[in-house]
Amino acid sequence: MLLARVEGNMVATRKHPSFEGWRFVVCQPINNAGESEGAPQIAIDPHGAGMHQRVVISSDGSAARNAIGDQKSPVRWMVIGVVDEKDAGVPV
Repeated sequence: MLLARVEGNMVATRKHPSFEGWRFVVCQPINNAGESEGAPQIAIDPHGAGMHQRVVISSDGSAARNAIGDQKSPVRWMVIGVVDEKDAGVPV
């Protein structure tokens, strides 16, 4: 799991059939101070996180495939939670 910030949406004209109906977001991993850390990741977002919101993403591909409902899906990253800013204990 990583703390990340949503930096944008991803649109694909061609994609794996298991991704139909799923929203993709570009997530920049960050540290506790909110500074970028590592390469951005593309994640499916079942929670509807907004632009620049802090989220928790998971690289548990098995859990993501279960969420999608296709065990052969190439999905890897998934937003598993949106951080409540006022209780996060992390600078905004």
